[in-house]
Amino acid sequence: MKHIVFTGGGTAGHVTPNIALFPSVKEAGYQISYIGSYDGIEKELIAGQGIPYYGISSGKLRRYFDPKNFSDPFKVVKGYFQAKKLLKKINPSIVFSKGGFVSVPVVLAARKRKIPCIIHESDITPGLANKLAIPSATKVCANFPETLDYLPKDKAVLTGSPIRSELFSGNRIKGLDFCGFTANKPVLLIIGGSTGAAALNNAVRDLLPTLLQQFQIIHLCGKGKTDETFAGRAGYVQYEYIDKELKDLFAAADLIVSRAGANAICELLALRKPNILVPLSAAASRGDQILNAESFERQGFSYVLKEEEVTNETLLSAVNEVYQNRERYIAAMSESKLNHAVETITEMIVKLSK
Repeated sequence: MKHIVFTGGGTAGHVTPNIALFPSVKEAGYQISYIGSYDGIEKELIAGQGIPYYGISSGKLRRYFDPKNFSDPFKVVKGYFQAKKLLKKINPSIVFSKGGFVSVPVVLAARKRKIPCIIHESDITPGLANKLAIPSATKVCANFPETLDYLPKDKAVLTGSPIRSELFSGNRIKGLDFCGFTANKPVLLIIGGSTGAAALNNAVRDLLPTLLQQFQIIHLCGKGKTDETFAGRAGYVQYEYIDKELKDLFAAADLIVSRAGANAICELLALRKPNILVPLSAAASRGDQILNAESFERQGFSYVLKEEEVTNETLLSAVNEVYQNRERYIAAMSESKLNHAVETITEMIVKLSK
């Protein structure tokens, strides 16, 4: 039986696309193993998948001064030798990396052992970990047309992001029932990200009297960000976070306001959901969400509202604009070439396996 090693971690965004590929890769006849850090989020997320998991030493490579910059390179070197040993033991025919710092020693070790390796880059510009790994990769998958300019021409492939198949099995009626909503009024879904977006949350609550005239509202406001003042308000529900019911809430939504993380927006694209993106500001990130959002706006998939420009007026104007023109956004998303990532990447895995 052919064997594939997946790697990637540090955030859920470096793991969920890997998980999305598991069923298709198994169907293609591969046995799967996963290499991640000893105790990163990837260990937790892979635990429920019934897949062998191997932890290695992992250091973070920072662009800024931190005392750990002196010790972490030694962790990376240790991780490299551990990965080399594991790859010798597992002997996979291919490695697939979703990025994050734990993936760097695995990709370097794969090259040393002459094992083909595919990397996936979610954002428009490659992050530091992937920049270090790209020279050792056989192919590099990209989410955005613009990313191809930053990659070696002979390695770059525009694939889009693998989407978990269960997201497509959402049930609108179940979603409406879960929220206690009716079927005869459109639903606005607000996703503030796992940490919640304060400006967005405040504007939504300020606008409730106006928005509720037209929509029923599902507000995913982030950990510790619910407001009891609004509990029991007809047509409005708020949750810190939703997991297994999310597919049904997506199915129920007619319009979505969301952060602009690469995986999140690729899910909106795959589900053809008219959307308003509120990217994390450059002050709070390396600016990748802003670039992601601008790309989706250029392609006609999204309306972008910058975080520092979120006010009651701008949010209300955006909601009205996108809802009135929702068919135009759906048509643009339907024509996208980025809708078959799982199939495209699985075919590439089969083709490149040694």
